[in-house]
Amino acid sequence: MRHHKKGRTFGRVKKQQTALLRSLTRSLVLRGNITTTVAKAKEMRPYVEKLVTIAKADTLQSRRALENRLGNARDVVKKLHTDIAPKYAKRSGGYTRITRLGKRGARKAEEAKIEFV
Repeated sequence: MRHHKKGRTFGRVKKQQTALLRSLTRSLVLRGNITTTVAKAKEMRPYVEKLVTIAKADTLQSRRALENRLGNARDVVKKLHTDIAPKYAKRSGGYTRITRLGKRGARKAEEAKIEFV
């Protein structure tokens, strides 16, 4: 039973789940929007929103925290601090939007586009 267990596992072990979230987040920050499954987009949303909130502080500590959470992706950390966080300085949450796109492929996986508002 999964009592009090939050989050989706995607049939992966914990390290693979973390790697998946990190890579999706890096792609989202660098490109502005990505297309993925609805489940992955829903799991990624709180992860990205926390990172943007940390980036809004614009301190050395916040940069180091972001590098730690994103696996030393300095280009992503720089873009978060210089481009994305200043846009949301007066906004207290809700930085991303998930748009459903319909089903794809033979397995009929529900697709979604996640983007910054």
